[in-house]
Amino acid sequence: MACFLVPAAEAIVTTVAAKVIKSKEKEESVKLSLSDGSVQEATKIKFSTKLGWLNKLLWGGSVLLAFEHLWHGEVVPFFPFLTAVKNGETAEMLAEMGSAGIMMAVFVTVVWVGMLAVSSVVEKRALHAPKLTQEGV
Repeated sequence: MACFLVPAAEAIVTTVAAKVIKSKEKEESVKLSLSDGSVQEATKIKFSTKLGWLNKLLWGGSVLLAFEHLWHGEVVPFFPFLTAVKNGETAEMLAEMGSAGIMMAVFVTVVWVGMLAVSSVVEKRALHAPKLTQEGV
């Protein structure tokens, strides 16, 4: 019915948060000492970029769900837009939003947290891994 509205609402909040964070964020760079004695500079992935990953997951899922609901006639292009509201099934719609919608938003956020964990491991591994010189390749 309207379960896609919950991830869409989270997407709106995280989009605004990402824009605010991006405006205040500074670029973090790390200097790496290579085995040949040279120094290389690497930049960490900004948190606003990582928050952008969550935005893309949430917006993409919300759009796909909205299209699916439109396809099945649960969402219509005229007021009140949701057939559940028109048919007097508002309580049922809110219950679905509270169960399915919240679970979808939580699941997407948990997947994103997993992505952050993998990203952190990859960044740490890149910092501590010995770099090969051009001669060693």
